[in-house]
Amino acid sequence: MMTAVLLVGFLFCTCFPIWPTFLKIFVWYLSVSLLIFIFSLIITRAVIFLAVWILGYDFWVLPNLFDESLGFVDSFKPLWSLEPTKAGQLPYRIGTFVAFSSFCYWAVTQPSEFDGFVKGNQDFISDLYAGKLLSDMSQQAKEDIDKPKMQSLDDLLKSLEVEENMQPSMDEEADEEEAVDSLLDNLIDTEDEDIDEDEEDF
Repeated sequence: MMTAVLLVGFLFCTCFPIWPTFLKIFVWYLSVSLLIFIFSLIITRAVIFLAVWILGYDFWVLPNLFDESLGFVDSFKPLWSLEPTKAGQLPYRIGTFVAFSSFCYWAVTQPSEFDGFVKGNQDFISDLYAGKLLSDMSQQAKEDIDKPKMQSLDDLLKSLEVEENMQPSMDEEADEEEAVDSLLDNLIDTEDEDIDEDEEDF
């Protein structure tokens, strides 16, 4: 039974390019939402742990969340854990508190830079949900399947105009080359005549 489910799921995933558009959009939104949720959870756990660790305790929300040796259900047990920190970490906690306080002070006193950072993250998330970061080439190919593969009449006319505009410049270059060749020929003839006259004088 599990083998059949795996085969069907594998074939279903490999047929992603021919999925209908609404199903692709649903999967895209689901993936982006799950990714944002995971990153938000990781950052929230880290901030909470840092804030409590400075006070002298190790506090984790879902401490076994990333334990690969446990099953899916056991990864969410217990919901939280609280233990005193080990001895000798006071200097590290003080240094972390100073660094964290400095960051908070910078975020408050430099609102323009911090606001730009927040705005950039918001634009990134908006682009993720809008699908602008990754283009669906297979969907675009399906939409353009009835479009002609050759150039349109307007494109052909534009290319002819470009070629006609380039023709005078090519003619000018050819005239310049002919002028240079003729000048070189004249110089060579003049030198030959001078040499002949010198020989006759001798």
